[in-house]
Amino acid sequence: MSLENELLSVTCTAPVNIALIKYWGKRDEEKILPLNPSLSITLDVDDLRTKTTVVASKHFDRDRLWLNGKEHDISSKRMQTCITKLRQGAGDLRSDDGTLLIAKEEWKHYRFHIISENNFPTAAGLASSASGLACFVYSISQLLCFKETFPGELTTIARQGSGSACRSLLGGFVLWECGIAPDGTDSIAKQMDTGDKWKHLRIVILIVNDQQKKTSSTAGMQTSVQTSDLLKFRSKEVVPVQLSRMRDAIKEEDFTTLATITMQESNQFHACCLDTFPPIFYLTDVSKEIIQFVHDYNAKCGGTFVAYTFDAGPNAVLLTQDENLDKLVASLYQRFGFFPVTREGVTSSVCESPQSDQIIRSIVTKIGEGPRVLAKSIDHEESLATKDGKPKFTI
Repeated sequence: MSLENELLSVTCTAPVNIALIKYWGKRDEEKILPLNPSLSITLDVDDLRTKTTVVASKHFDRDRLWLNGKEHDISSKRMQTCITKLRQGAGDLRSDDGTLLIAKEEWKHYRFHIISENNFPTAAGLASSASGLACFVYSISQLLCFKETFPGELTTIARQGSGSACRSLLGGFVLWECGIAPDGTDSIAKQMDTGDKWKHLRIVILIVNDQQKKTSSTAGMQTSVQTSDLLKFRSKEVVPVQLSRMRDAIKEEDFTTLATITMQESNQFHACCLDTFPPIFYLTDVSKEIIQFVHDYNAKCGGTFVAYTFDAGPNAVLLTQDENLDKLVASLYQRFGFFPVTREGVTSSVCESPQSDQIIRSIVTKIGEGPRVLAKSIDHEESLATKDGKPKFTI
């Protein structure tokens, strides 16, 4: 069998992850090595995901990238680093009967068309770069039959594209080790817990602004590292304690402790942003109102039944338990004037909220698994590519 004139393709999805113990600041900008370890929860890929089709051919003149129908520059150092390392680790492509189709050294002659889409706002503080780069790396690795030389190597490659992308390569609760090695080989992501005992956990995402944020995470981190004394104290003194407490809470299925630490972490992260000079403002008045709502709700209920966390953006992520979801949603409706329409009870939902002038969209989801392959043919219905390796949809 010859593949000389054929287009090789794979289509994959990768999930969004939300940090409970926050990553903010790097000890090495070039290798993207964090100041401190972080811990995240992977969300259900059926509700929030990046989908990517990679097409490879010897006849493409260059690597190209399309995101949500628009072509983007792929020459950035981060993306090129990922592609180079993936090509270096490529393996032999063989047929089902073991026949060699492409020897690993031949992959250097192939170029990629990478077609990607998000089903949620990009660059709005919902970890779009994490799921996007994770899907980018995972999809190419599947196409190239990538072989890891050490456990977690693929996460170190994703990390060099976008730091938190390494956490989107795994499901459940994921720990990203900051590591101590200068070359970054020990700064890997690994699954800390599958999340099987947390199937009752529900995540309510409230999108209050779907526009691109004014200060990117990369730029914000650099300024914080240079100017924030609070960030230095946090990485050395606070995170180790909070991470230990969070580990115990996950193991013991202790929602109250997990929720409390999650809120404290979110608050301190945004305090570091305010301690940056000039200060960085990711939260809006609506974001602050949601924070106050959560504290009022918990006080009224006489316990900790819901938690909030905000990444580098204004959109809220609320954690609660299945048994409390209906009551929480009803209270959100009373306060903000929206109500998520659920499918199959309360397991997951996506709802536009035109009747609310504060919350644009709401998503109810749950803990999920890591990336997966959807198709290995360009003709498959899941593929984002035409038969000539171009995007099916462009803008």
